[in-house]
Amino acid sequence: MRSLSVDRQQGEAILADLITPEQWAICGPLIRAAREENIGFAMGGGLTFSAYSGNRRNTKDMDFFVLPRDHQRLLAIMADLGFEEYREVPYDPTWSYRGHRNGFIVDLLWRMLNNRTIVDEDWVTRGWEVSINGVSFQLISPEELLWSKLYILRRERCDWPDILGLLHAQAGVMDWNHLLARLGADAPVLGSVMALFRWLCPAQAVLLPPAVWERVGLSPISVPGPLRLDPERLALFHAEDWFPGMEATCASEP
Repeated sequence: MRSLSVDRQQGEAILADLITPEQWAICGPLIRAAREENIGFAMGGGLTFSAYSGNRRNTKDMDFFVLPRDHQRLLAIMADLGFEEYREVPYDPTWSYRGHRNGFIVDLLWRMLNNRTIVDEDWVTRGWEVSINGVSFQLISPEELLWSKLYILRRERCDWPDILGLLHAQAGVMDWNHLLARLGADAPVLGSVMALFRWLCPAQAVLLPPAVWERVGLSPISVPGPLRLDPERLALFHAEDWFPGMEATCASEP
């Protein structure tokens, strides 16, 4: 079975294109200093989603997942570099910190917002290592990125379209045993997203082993012969921007 994943080299190029020189002048020294201090952190958020999915989106900020034991050290580095707390939008300081410099926002997160888990070593070591302007740093893995977005389902914001885009690009190469171990009893929540995923993207869905579908509470899928996306299904959700190059890449040749 062939994978439709975006690879590390492509993801790195996407990041290099999305992060403007002005943004890098602010976040580059922070990343470099954190690396020099051996702080356990990795980038998440919209930029990391862009790298893994191929769906380019500069959210004008950066999210860094940091080990709880290191978050105070990273806060001190931010203060030394001239970051100030961003107070215009309320946030919960028990699991995060929001700083800004010259209008650019950096969020630090050491817990999930629903306290489902703390950031541990897997968050900061399992993802791609990328290099921008000669500075290397870690991304959180596709599995942790998906997990972090799974519970964002509110009236004013829903991250499930991002999960669909991530699955579209990475489902064939994701470590499903790791992800499902992370989810535990919450696996059926992922099943809710995956039911829509396989309806929209059958060519990608068929790449997954039957055991994956069973563990999220769904029956295994079998797709005989080539399938292409039905554009009318996508149009029902006004979701043309969820999957870059969808019509070109949804053909499957099992």
